[in-house]
Amino acid sequence: MGIDARAADRSGSRPRRDASRPGAPRRSRAAAAPATGEHDSPAPLPEPVTMRLDGKVALVTGAGSPDGIGYATARRLADLGARVAIVSTTRRIHERASELGVTGFVADLTDESEVGALADAVTEQLGDVEVLVNNAGLASRASPEVLRPVAQLSYDEWRGEIDRNLTTAFLCSRAFIGGMAERGWGRIVNLAATAGPVNALPTEAAYAAAKAGVVGLTRALAMEMIADGVTVNAVAPGTIYTAASTMAEIKQGLGTPVGRPGTPDEVAAAITFLCSPAASYITGQMLVVDGGNSVREAQFR
Repeated sequence: MGIDARAADRSGSRPRRDASRPGAPRRSRAAAAPATGEHDSPAPLPEPVTMRLDGKVALVTGAGSPDGIGYATARRLADLGARVAIVSTTRRIHERASELGVTGFVADLTDESEVGALADAVTEQLGDVEVLVNNAGLASRASPEVLRPVAQLSYDEWRGEIDRNLTTAFLCSRAFIGGMAERGWGRIVNLAATAGPVNALPTEAAYAAAKAGVVGLTRALAMEMIADGVTVNAVAPGTIYTAASTMAEIKQGLGTPVGRPGTPDEVAAAITFLCSPAASYITGQMLVVDGGNSVREAQFR
């Protein structure tokens, strides 16, 4: 099923969301538990948790490519029982939605008003979003990464990379965190990268800065939401083989300690774990998925 968020019908009873304002106020924090005495029993441990997401509504951004991380993540979330929505900037998202049996939306996630319209449309069609995967921003053949030294980088190119890779995560997170806090449960996973938070290459300053910013946003938001049952984490892929991979990137993947690039499904496995109830004690973290490449000090042949 496909919906264009920019043209979604808002004639229903649900009030239109003001995209320029943060989400609803969070629930009040629980009062501190009284101190236990020397002979008191310890607090019971939480119930055993599961990877299942039955009945949860999940939104995955940037899922337009059938060979991409977003698509693989949406498929895994659906397999775990979630009701999944996917979004991209073009109508090809409807093809992906049909293939996966999920709901597709079209929206420009760098536009504040379109993010607000998307939030209304997803909520109206599927219900309140409880799992958000901010995958939008990764480069593609249709929207390639800007590779230019800082001295030659235009302000518009800089802003474009920051907006595509960082602002999208901010706007989408802000649109849904209020509802997650009210319900006392939520999962947000942001897609960072090894470029920026771990390492960098010449000519990719804007992308690296944006992805480092994603990690900063992740950690700050994790601390803001920790009392509300919402976890916020980041996954940082290294060299991953997708349809958008260049020959240079594929060769780079062959040089990792594992000896190959990663796959979108391997990244999706890490993402879906962090989305699950099983990851309830993990927040504010960045999980690197790079075949050990960032650990190796030097390559010996």
